[in-house]
Amino acid sequence: MTGRPVTPILDRVRFPADMKVLNDRELRILADELRAETISAVSVTGGHLGAGLGVVELTVAIHAVFDTPRDKLIWDVGHQCYPHKILTGRRDRIRTLRMEGGLSGFTKRSESSFDPFGAAHSSTSISAALGFAAARDLGGDSGDAIAVIGDGSMSAGMAFEAMNNAGHLKKRLFVILNDNEMSIAPPVGALAAYFTRLYTGAPFQEFKAAAKGAVSLLPEPLQEGARRAKEMLKGMAVGGTLFEELGFSYIGQVDGHDLDQLLAVLRTVKARATGPMLIHVITKKGKGYAPAEAAQDKGHATAKFDVLTGVQAKAVSSVPSYTKVFAQGLIAEAEQDDKIVAVTAAMPDGTGLNLFAKRFPTRVFDVGIAEQHAVTFSAGMAAGGMKPFCTIYSTFLQRGYDQVVHDVAIQRLPVRFAIDRAGLVGADGATHAGAFDVVFLTSLPGIVVMAAADEAELMHMVATAAAYDEGPISFRYPRGDGVGVEMPLRGVPLEIGIGRIIAEGGRVAILSFGTRLSEVLRAAEALSARGIAPTVIDARFAKPLDRDLILNAARHHEALVTVEEGSVGGFGSHVAQLLADEGIFDRGLKFRSMVLPDIFIDHASPDRMYQVAGLDAAHIEARVLNVLGVAVVGKRA
Repeated sequence: MTGRPVTPILDRVRFPADMKVLNDRELRILADELRAETISAVSVTGGHLGAGLGVVELTVAIHAVFDTPRDKLIWDVGHQCYPHKILTGRRDRIRTLRMEGGLSGFTKRSESSFDPFGAAHSSTSISAALGFAAARDLGGDSGDAIAVIGDGSMSAGMAFEAMNNAGHLKKRLFVILNDNEMSIAPPVGALAAYFTRLYTGAPFQEFKAAAKGAVSLLPEPLQEGARRAKEMLKGMAVGGTLFEELGFSYIGQVDGHDLDQLLAVLRTVKARATGPMLIHVITKKGKGYAPAEAAQDKGHATAKFDVLTGVQAKAVSSVPSYTKVFAQGLIAEAEQDDKIVAVTAAMPDGTGLNLFAKRFPTRVFDVGIAEQHAVTFSAGMAAGGMKPFCTIYSTFLQRGYDQVVHDVAIQRLPVRFAIDRAGLVGADGATHAGAFDVVFLTSLPGIVVMAAADEAELMHMVATAAAYDEGPISFRYPRGDGVGVEMPLRGVPLEIGIGRIIAEGGRVAILSFGTRLSEVLRAAEALSARGIAPTVIDARFAKPLDRDLILNAARHHEALVTVEEGSVGGFGSHVAQLLADEGIFDRGLKFRSMVLPDIFIDHASPDRMYQVAGLDAAHIEARVLNVLGVAVVGKRA
């Protein structure tokens, strides 16, 4: 005779309020079930797995102790928020992660009241939490503010700017340092070494032994729950000085996978804290799932995978990715020039510089999550006679814009900006879209701005940047695979400011800047079938523009259309300015500029996002027909 099947505790928890009736033993079971559910969900959707697995117990403890959403829980970056989403009313949609119309892969205010602050870029959580605390004390939303920030994110200056201000304001605030010794890439720098010393220092061993029979050694505010939280003595013995000097009360280190210990600490600080507190929690990225624990990146980002084996279902392509082509091109140039060096801001794998590092380990620099520093560091090396390639995603280069202006452009230093993830990027959505770099770079005097139309062009642009030493130069390229063109062994430097004609035609000229060229060619084929064969031009340069080529096209065509993977104010706007300055519009030229729309486009497949943006072949064809005044009767087969 068997009893009734036991209902999983996770099935009884729809919102954090449902956890308030659970005892500590049930919360431990809940954590195990939450980890299994997270693994199961990400196996279906793909996404960021390792970071979430590392904070399962921490997520349970925070929601069990604090009163979310009244208390504001802010996850830095948001890579680790999947377990949080499962516990906050979104379990029924968790298998739509990063899909069109589904849940975001990051925290998002419009998605849930349990996401009080959206994220996807690092090191913002302490600033936001302090803002909530200040608003609370001025009569705004009530409740505590809790920021959970990783050790990698703590390398960014913004985190310390916030901590410095928090220590000055002395407001009640909780910062939980999730120290897993593993961000996207292994953390680098003096701060990472400091955390390691906190974790491994010999005084901890002595103090831990003494603590077994001496609860009274704990500071008075921490005596409650001391027997289960004695591991925190490690940090009290060997570290915390840095944070205490910034005005924080420091508790650490706490075992982030010991739920009893976490609950004891959080209950104590919630009851006793009066000012800013930093709780140093040690976790293991990928915890509880062997394939993630064994992976080099600890399962940071995965495709769909088989839960039993961990084998990912990644598509195999015979066409190299733009990122790999960039790396190969840079290696080819560096083989010939020992002054070429490369800089990345905590993204060696994502930018392809891990490949460069294998060939030239002393000529690549990972500066951590510190884009501002990366830019000025590159400027310093350029001033010192080197040829730095500052390799940063478009969305992250935004964080170093002041340094691009002040430290690079004004001084006309020959820093080479390799801008990965240009344009729309798919499942990461609006926060990671490379929509603005053309606009903010072309506005600067003296900079060269290029965009590769295909992978062969990217090789040529790497060579162009390597050869150029008159000032800053940039080139952009998208995420994903190339289009399959024949590749040179090494790029050939392009003549600065000179585009190329791809196809000669009449009536209308289409000027493409970047990898929309393949869609322009598809549109041109469809237009030719209608009897309208356009001239197709690959502009290559948004600054300096190929004045002769553009003006000649404008004078010999009825209409001119520009197409680019960026926002208004970029290539098309500079073309329009040129045409206006030259009086071309006075002669009756019809002009249209196709850019990303004035909205943030939510996550979907890249193809779908470009369809929404109106930048696919069908929309290009329709825009040309519209500008020429050609009526479309019915749909073309």
